[in-house]
Amino acid sequence: MASLNVGSLGEYIREQRRNAQYSLRQLAEAAGVSNPYLSQIERGLRKPSAEILQQIAKALRISAETLYVQAGILEERRGEGLELRASILADPLINERQKQALLAVYDAFLKENAASASTPTADGPATQNTHREDR
Repeated sequence: MASLNVGSLGEYIREQRRNAQYSLRQLAEAAGVSNPYLSQIERGLRKPSAEILQQIAKALRISAETLYVQAGILEERRGEGLELRASILADPLINERQKQALLAVYDAFLKENAASASTPTADGPATQNTHREDR
């Protein structure tokens, strides 16, 4: 199996397409995009939207989050919030500006929680914030 550490999004998609044994035309059809458009993505001439990346990921049977990380839309994280971010980016009911605003608010909450988790309280050591609701 070829290395997953490739130089660009287009190269990564091309590698995944070849691993899946799809022709360019077959993947374009399965993803619902034009053959020339997919070719331009693979050659690094076009930057696809989150929605197009989701369609390509579905056709390749890989996670959309993987493509979002490759595209630089998402930071590679250890699972925390990744599904939420991917869902926001893939939502066709809101525009790109609104998606970025939601992600900025989410990041601000994470920063706030991280800061409060590492701040010592008057009663003793720093508190731990676990992101879990009490049951």
